[in-house]
Amino acid sequence: MNGKVIAGIALIVIGGLIIAFQGISWTQKEKKVDMGPIQISADEKKSIPLPPILGGVLVLGGIVVLVTSRKS
Repeated sequence: MNGKVIAGIALIVIGGLIIAFQGISWTQKEKKVDMGPIQISADEKKSIPLPPILGGVLVLGGIVVLVTSRKS
């Protein structure tokens, strides 16, 4: 396997994951109140939305890279 084949497969896998999950999300603890010995914290959910069209473009790009690497 040369570098182009690995890059093509990586693009297809990453694009498929973006299409499947449509973003990255995580939970973060944040302090809301800090008054001496009294501390109140809350879980806050954060996310980065990724459009499915980006995943489609990556999948198509990966297919193009694989097809062009086979011809050479």
